[in-house]
Amino acid sequence: MFKGIAKLLLALNGNVKKSQIALGFCWGHLLGIIPIGNIFWLVLFFISFFFRHNHAAKLASMAFFLILSSLLAYQIDAFGWFILTDIEALQPLFISMYNMPFVPFTNFNNTLVMGGLAVGMLLWFPLFLSLMAFIPFFRDNISPRIRNSKVVEVILKFPLFSSIDKAMKG
Repeated sequence: MFKGIAKLLLALNGNVKKSQIALGFCWGHLLGIIPIGNIFWLVLFFISFFFRHNHAAKLASMAFFLILSSLLAYQIDAFGWFILTDIEALQPLFISMYNMPFVPFTNFNNTLVMGGLAVGMLLWFPLFLSLMAFIPFFRDNISPRIRNSKVVEVILKFPLFSSIDKAMKG
């Protein structure tokens, strides 16, 4: 667990492209909002490995959005219900998808899956642009303040955290 956190902090403060970190957070956002445990989620998870992004950022973001999506499950479910039942133009598409082989196993007709997919896709680009602006701000302003704080200096005196700090420095 500490190794993953160290990799994420190293990526945020290091020489990793900000676009790769932002894409990792976006992938984690999408995977965190869609409920785990269906074929659709597994397919998206495996597809994500074919793209260049920061995997530590993806896993951290996915954990955060799993918690957030459980708090917003009612709203995501309502949005999925709206897409699946109230948009008449999509009904023929959903009926033909349901009659295809293997497609029903993706649970696309589940309101949480459809709502999560829709919310994830709608927020992908704004989240990406926000993170592209935030990462340089974090690197220039927030990270030095955290690094030079007295709390971090005290924490780094512990052997476990000092070894993580040494690993992050080089």
